[in-house]
Amino acid sequence: MTLNRTRRNSRYTHVPADLRSILTLEVPFIVVIASRDLPVKEVMNLVPGAIIELPKLANEELEILVNNKAIGLGNAVKVGENFGIRITYVGNLKDRIRALGDPPPAAPIAVPGTHVSKTPALAEELLAGQVA
Repeated sequence: MTLNRTRRNSRYTHVPADLRSILTLEVPFIVVIASRDLPVKEVMNLVPGAIIELPKLANEELEILVNNKAIGLGNAVKVGENFGIRITYVGNLKDRIRALGDPPPAAPIAVPGTHVSKTPALAEELLAGQVA
């Protein structure tokens, strides 16, 4: 096994050559502003220009996800005309590497009074306007 010595100033100079290509893979980097549960009726009534209040103060830290797994926290910043994030906390390297694995399977949607297998049919009915 040979070592990658081409990037001497990098933190990763001791990465085995056969793992070198992994470092160039791109993974989803997500910054979560906030989340909120809404009744389906409210979601169905959303229109352009609607404002949804989020349960988070403007100056609170934002959660950073990689591959849909939490790895750190940060503050929103303005970078020119764009938004950015200043990282204030990042988990240890092992946790970050674990986050690069397969994303967790999507949880089935729990709808009171329905069986999970009926959920796609319920969604189709909602889209067709058949459920009040």
